[in-house]
Amino acid sequence: MILAVLFANLEGNILVERFNGVPAEERLHWRSFLVKLGAENLKGVKNEELLVACHKSVYIVYTVLGDVSIYVVGKDEYDELALAEVIFVITSSVKDVCGKPPTERLFLDKYGKICLCLDEIVWKGLLENVDKDRIRRLIRMKPPTDF
Repeated sequence: MILAVLFANLEGNILVERFNGVPAEERLHWRSFLVKLGAENLKGVKNEELLVACHKSVYIVYTVLGDVSIYVVGKDEYDELALAEVIFVITSSVKDVCGKPPTERLFLDKYGKICLCLDEIVWKGLLENVDKDRIRRLIRMKPPTDF
């Protein structure tokens, strides 16, 4: 199961988070742990260079994309290799939405489309969709103009 997907800015503020099967009382611990992990290890890391950690029998794969840190936490069948695939699909989609590795401002400007893509990729703790064409169609969808 994919337990969490988090995006944070350079200061460690959470921009987007999705938890699956993590009790509410444990979420603060995970937020703090992941931000601290990133602060200690992501300095000087190249865009999309993957780092891996293990904590409490779960796997964590994380990276930097522009001014945004991305963390994916999984357990059981979602080991570091499966999470690497998940984070690759997520980073590819964010770059497609933003047109380049995002600054924090660009990320927040595209927040709605990024969340839509994230929800299409990870659904209820499972990798749901890796089809880039299908995800791109979501990005290009225009809202209805007549109500």
